[in-house]
Amino acid sequence: MDTNDLSRETHTAIIDTAERFHHDLTLQFGVLASDCNNDNEYLDQSEAMIKEWLTDWDLEEVIMDIFFDDAPRKQDLKKVLDKILTNIEKVRKICKELTAKISGNLPIKAFPIRELV
Repeated sequence: MDTNDLSRETHTAIIDTAERFHHDLTLQFGVLASDCNNDNEYLDQSEAMIKEWLTDWDLEEVIMDIFFDDAPRKQDLKKVLDKILTNIEKVRKICKELTAKISGNLPIKAFPIRELV
């Protein structure tokens, strides 16, 4: 799948957040999308990649591996990765609430995208 195939919520939560931080980080998440078939897979893969970076790698290695120019500070990268993880959880919550409303034939309000920014 292409990043243009992602839902607006997923795109905002991951791609837009990464792009606001650094384009090189966005590229990592963009490449990841090509291995996924739907939003849920993409959310799972993104979460796994971030958790691997935060637990199995030294952040200095991540920075050297991902960023070509203008490398960010370690603490800034950790902060944005934590933000993206939080956003992933919010998207999943939105999807669960929407599914529950659809199942219960309840009125559906607009997605709270602003919470992801």
